[in-house]
Amino acid sequence: MKSAALLVGLSLSFAAQALTAPQALAMAEGDNDARIEALAEAVAQGTAQTAAYLQALADDAVKLAAGRVLVVKDGKGLDPVTGQAVDVPADAQDVMLNNRLRGEIDTALAALKLFSPEVALRRQAALALLKEPDASRQRVLDKALAQEKDAATLALVRQALAAVQLQSEQAGERLRAAHTLRESTQPEVLLLLNQQLTAETDPAVQSALKQAVAKVQDSLRWGERLGQLFTGLSLGSILLLVALGLAITYGLMGVINMAHGEFMMLGAYATYVVQAAFREHLPGAFDYYLLLALPVAFATAALVGALMERSVLQYLYGRPLETLLATWGISLILMQAVRTVFGAQNVGVENPSWMSGSLAVLPNLQLPWNRLIIIGFAAAVLLGMVLLISKTRLGLFVRGVTQNRPMASCMGVNTARVDTSAFALGSGIAGLAGCALSQVGNVGPDLGQSYIVDAFMVVVLGGVGQLAGTVYAALGLGLVNKLLEGWTGAVLAKIAVLVFIIVFIQKRPQGIFAMKGRSAEA
Repeated sequence: MKSAALLVGLSLSFAAQALTAPQALAMAEGDNDARIEALAEAVAQGTAQTAAYLQALADDAVKLAAGRVLVVKDGKGLDPVTGQAVDVPADAQDVMLNNRLRGEIDTALAALKLFSPEVALRRQAALALLKEPDASRQRVLDKALAQEKDAATLALVRQALAAVQLQSEQAGERLRAAHTLRESTQPEVLLLLNQQLTAETDPAVQSALKQAVAKVQDSLRWGERLGQLFTGLSLGSILLLVALGLAITYGLMGVINMAHGEFMMLGAYATYVVQAAFREHLPGAFDYYLLLALPVAFATAALVGALMERSVLQYLYGRPLETLLATWGISLILMQAVRTVFGAQNVGVENPSWMSGSLAVLPNLQLPWNRLIIIGFAAAVLLGMVLLISKTRLGLFVRGVTQNRPMASCMGVNTARVDTSAFALGSGIAGLAGCALSQVGNVGPDLGQSYIVDAFMVVVLGGVGQLAGTVYAALGLGLVNKLLEGWTGAVLAKIAVLVFIIVFIQKRPQGIFAMKGRSAEA
């Protein structure tokens, strides 16, 4: 809450058209209609002193005493007209505001920001008045229009004034307003134009409104298209994170790991535990909990993966049906263990402040920061994977075992150790995917079940053991799925993608990229 006394003190430097005592009293008492009328008249003056008084009203810092108003803050009184300190009588009463008056005051404060020295605040105010046109604000908009110098803000003020004039009783004003609003790129303007078109009776104005609606729709279409592409890219990056680990384990050992989704779940719950620890023991550093959650999520999933490979999977290589059943059973055990420890209900994982909010690219296109960061994180994980596979000794062994296991063993490679290391690595990447997913969705025992089928489709479509194919398949499926959703709906889009994958695999069983090496030739 802002200090009303400070605001009023600062506002005394604005002497022109200063707030008067009768105006201040009229806004504080009487019936609602009279108070709103007094409010509109004061706002039309457009002074900082009026803004300070309205802020005090909004903060419930104004009292009535003996037919005069006082701004009271921390027990000290101030005259909102003169700015002088005054005593607060014992019988001073609070000014009563209902929801209607509070809404009018909020709109009035937004209108007064039109005269702020900061361009960003003036644009914000003009946009707010454009979204909620009110005939009582025409005078203040006229005043702002006469003195505004910034071109972008001036255009918004013109559109806000046109939105008011769109409700005029004179057809000529409505016609001019329609011509002005056709240049807008704001989604709210489309709603205003359609509402007026429904009620419009003048043929000329109707024609202008239809043209304006078509022009605004055309302007907004680019934002909608880019929004669909971003949503598809976001889904693709999540599928990539989920499928990267599976591409290693499935590509290296041919293990159909039905518990892969549960490694993601473990990573998400590890993130939740780290968050809870920071909230309890390091509340001042809460915004940095995710930096610790990433390695914890990776280590947790990797450790469970290594234990699973050593205790179960090493005895089942070459027996795909038994491996599938065993990993499915392990997935059930892991889900039940999480339910026992954390409960069956979803748990809340909160975004750090630096992942909250969105980036405004277009008026109808807001890109959430959490998804933008996850796209960048997926790219970083992919780069790390490429460097590990192509530049490290472990990567050399993984590639050798993948292409020809018997030959690698003959050359002295400990294939059992490579299997364990690779499986732990793939499981750890799944944990990182779970950590990322915790920032955009619910965290619950069934988290992994939502992505395991899609992850297998990505790996098979891209080509078993091929990282490049995994990237193309993940991003391609994400984009295609979201583009189809806009035309057919979510269910039919999913079916269409599945049919496409089945047909593609029938024609090209090796996937987008075929495996290279002697094992591929066998």
